[in-house]
Amino acid sequence: MSGHSKWANIKHKKGKADAARGKVFSKIAKEIMVAARSGGNPADNITLRALIQKAKAANMPNDNIERAIKKGTGELDGGQLEEGSYECYAAGGIAVIIKVLTDNKNRSASEVRHAMSKAGTELATPGSVSRMFQRKGQIFIDKDKTDEETLMNLVLEAGAEDLKTDGEQFEVITDPMDFAAVSEAITHAGIPLDEESQVTLIPDMVTEVNDVSQAQQIMKFVENLEALDDVQDVYTNFDISDEIAAQLEAE
Repeated sequence: MSGHSKWANIKHKKGKADAARGKVFSKIAKEIMVAARSGGNPADNITLRALIQKAKAANMPNDNIERAIKKGTGELDGGQLEEGSYECYAAGGIAVIIKVLTDNKNRSASEVRHAMSKAGTELATPGSVSRMFQRKGQIFIDKDKTDEETLMNLVLEAGAEDLKTDGEQFEVITDPMDFAAVSEAITHAGIPLDEESQVTLIPDMVTEVNDVSQAQQIMKFVENLEALDDVQDVYTNFDISDEIAAQLEAE
């Protein structure tokens, strides 16, 4: 799930140990392919430059990055991907946006609808969910890597909109167009970025879920969506109380 929340942090911690690197690399490669259609030179393509940073933060091999760029520019076959977006409401009216990158839109639509059906929901009217989110750059830095004052001065000078604290991390918010410049400024200062840093969709309002079974139901739905090969990102306005977070972490 893109964006951070208590739930995202729990999922992130659990996933680090057992996540399939190949699948992570595959999803980043797809994003790079699409971005490279506008030009394979990262110096002239701000979106591509940001994705290369994301790939390196995830320890993606340089050969994989170069191959994805060449597929996107047409130098290699296999870069013919289409973007798609689906919107729905999960249990408790939680807003969900599903982004796909696929070479077969009929297949991806069928798989997403099947996952929705299993969760007891269906497609929402286009735009009814997405209007509740804003596209922003979101950068995470572990608090043990720097101090707040140093980071604040650095990111504001580079063009960031805001700096927040998020549990054990700092969260930097940027305009999408400034994401690469701010990321580079942080990296050049010798401060490592969390691999979850990216341009994402952030909800205007977060809905906190205080029921364990409902939280588990929503989490299962999101996990089933993210398991689909064509699904690139799942965005939601779901968050959980400290009490529920503690129970889920204990499981």
